Amino acid sequence: MKEILQRIKQIEKEEKRRKQSPLARYNKGKVHQKQMAFHKCPKRNRWVFGGNRSGKTECGAVETVWLARGIHPFRQNKDDVSCWVVSLSQHVQRDVAQQKILHYLDKRWIKEISMLQGAKASPEYGIIDYIVIDNVFGGTSKIGFKSCEAGREKFQGASLDFVWFDEEPPQDVYEECKMRILDRRGHVFGTMTPLKGLTWVYDKIYLNSMQDEQVWCEFMEWADNPYLSQAEVTAMSQTLSKDMLDSRRYGHFRAGGGMVYPEFSEANVVEPFDVPPEWQDGISIDPGLNNPLSCHWYARDGDGNVYVVYEHYLAKHDVQHHCQAIKEICQKLGWKRDKFGNIVALMDSAANQRTLNGVRSVAELFADNGITVDTRVNKSLYTGINKIKALLKPLDGPPKLYIFSNCVNMIREMKGYFWGDGETPIKKDDHAMDDLRYYVCSLDAKTQASKQQKSAIQLDKERLYKRLGRK
Repeated sequence: MKEILQRIKQIEKEEKRRKQSPLARYNKGKVHQKQMAFHKCPKRNRWVFGGNRSGKTECGAVETVWLARGIHPFRQNKDDVSCWVVSLSQHVQRDVAQQKILHYLDKRWIKEISMLQGAKASPEYGIIDYIVIDNVFGGTSKIGFKSCEAGREKFQGASLDFVWFDEEPPQDVYEECKMRILDRRGHVFGTMTPLKGLTWVYDKIYLNSMQDEQVWCEFMEWADNPYLSQAEVTAMSQTLSKDMLDSRRYGHFRAGGGMVYPEFSEANVVEPFDVPPEWQDGISIDPGLNNPLSCHWYARDGDGNVYVVYEHYLAKHDVQHHCQAIKEICQKLGWKRDKFGNIVALMDSAANQRTLNGVRSVAELFADNGITVDTRVNKSLYTGINKIKALLKPLDGPPKLYIFSNCVNMIREMKGYFWGDGETPIKKDDHAMDDLRYYVCSLDAKTQASKQQKSAIQLDKERLYKRLGRK
């Protein structure tokens, strides 16, 4: 009986200790909303871009322990897991990722520790090579630690279930790690503060996250972390320049001149829905032959909200091919035509220039293929950019410009549109930005025409009232 009571007390003690462990506390309230979105995401390539102390490293470490232990609440678990934790250097490994892993690992789970430097009895003060832990399915899992400073060659040969990149790795290291997960159909995830500008991560991961169904990205900032006090956030914000605040608080990528549209956010992207016919407002085209031709369909509701509802974005095709695609999309959307039954679109006035053979202009070639283009567009960069900014984020109230999530190229360009020298954006990947600007600048003319029409009606009413002897 005494032995049974002792065993019960031991079980109760273990249960109390387990509930008070860092991993249990994380599970029961310490995790914040964006960390949970990361854990729940089923995609094979996940990235968190976060400011310092936003909680990004915390969720990377917990994800690693969950997967290695075989206790992940949202993914299929397995035994005998093999993984890498990749840091920029061994010293960064020791101070950041390794420290977090040890914080969440119960010491009783650890079967073996191999050290590169330091003593096994105090692994937190040394540099760990790998840790072997018990997996709940009865096997063991191996967490290996790697340093980018060792070079790509040191990342060859292994077969892995997943890789965690703590901060941005060199591209060749990233590509080599992706090869390590192929035969096990594994996955990768990264947590980083983008301090290096528009690197390969920006181009290959962030900008393509809308197009690659296996890539997922999330931004975390200080306000997302409920364990940072407002006073602390205010104090830290006051010590940083605007540029550094963008990266270190919000986790935003930055170029030398900054984003043209920092107002753009998730609030401006909506899932597609059936647009009422009376909302259909216009089509805008930025032509291209070797470069992409960008064509978007625009709708506007009764409150003046603009919706970008569809896109055709394609390079290295002739006018005939583009016109056929545009007509098919108009047919699919049931898009309005003019009173003569023609499809009408806005287009850069440069389309009036003759082609190399001097016979037909681009505008005429479109007309020959059934698309009437209006080249009387306002091409003012300053005017167009400021009008788009005002629609993306008005001074008061919700956004006035919404982009359907299926318009992936416009969203990508919006994220990647940066200022160059002075007041001019960098002339790169801006085709959708141009056709958006043509459309937005056309709204003033439509509003003015509407007012003029109403004024004419009012005049007719006044003349009628006079004939009837009414005031």
